[in-house]
Amino acid sequence: MLRTTRLFSALVLTALVTAACGKEGSPPTKGPAAGELPVYEVAKDFRLPQSGTWRKAESRGRFVVGAKEDQPYLGEKDPASGRYSGFDIEIAKMVSASLGLDPGRITFRTIASANRETALQNGQIDFYVGTYTINDNRKKLVGFGGPYYMAGQGLLVRHDEDDIKGPSDLAGKKVCSAAGSTPYQRIRKDYPKATLVAYDTYSVCVDNLLTYQVDAVTTDDAILIGYAAKVPDELKLVGKPFSEEPYGIGVPRGDDALRFAVDDALAARERDGDWKKAYEATLGLSGVPAPEPPAIDRYPAS
Repeated sequence: MLRTTRLFSALVLTALVTAACGKEGSPPTKGPAAGELPVYEVAKDFRLPQSGTWRKAESRGRFVVGAKEDQPYLGEKDPASGRYSGFDIEIAKMVSASLGLDPGRITFRTIASANRETALQNGQIDFYVGTYTINDNRKKLVGFGGPYYMAGQGLLVRHDEDDIKGPSDLAGKKVCSAAGSTPYQRIRKDYPKATLVAYDTYSVCVDNLLTYQVDAVTTDDAILIGYAAKVPDELKLVGKPFSEEPYGIGVPRGDDALRFAVDDALAARERDGDWKKAYEATLGLSGVPAPEPPAIDRYPAS
């Protein structure tokens, strides 16, 4: 009976993440309804001709933005309507509005963690907003606006798990994360006795956790909070965050005009309260109150 219950819970979580959520405009489970989200005023007469990325977006009348589609409260896609929702999606919308383009016209494209740099380098997307940690290695490949949020690496386990209380307990345990992600690389480097399992998406990791195929899922605590909030009787976070993960907006490397404009947009939206409203309408629904946004790192032109 217990095994049946766990399997049923896994099916429920999969349905929450991947199944249709009803008619267009209806919210995902525990997620925001469209009418509850902030409305971002579009900057009139905004121009950024020194940015090749912005010029192309302005010519087509919209930005093409890379995002995640399977992260509750952050970046989640309703397969029935195609609608994306979550905090990262709102960040993309407010930036688009500040850069003079209607956020309602954004084309979102799901890009896996391992393909983010390539998508920006090849011009598949104009910018990327999807739990994208800023670090020095990535700065060699892409530019970063922000950060707009400070997360920390955490551990998600089943509710009946008592042996794992932090990363020091991972020896001999199967730990799942996304291929190419910073959390995956940190476990491999700092906790080599753990048995790593990698998939393109965290939703697959969570399904495997619920069906006892892995012992823990590791990624940023903001992502894990969303999954735990979906089925709180089945999943829990353990221990304290063991890293700092500043989330940035990825832009093509060398397009410093766009990067600085994104920094300006984020700073303005933090000052006028739109950042906090966006958080409270999305990630804040998990029950975690809005933190102070991190200081923007306006590093020198490349």
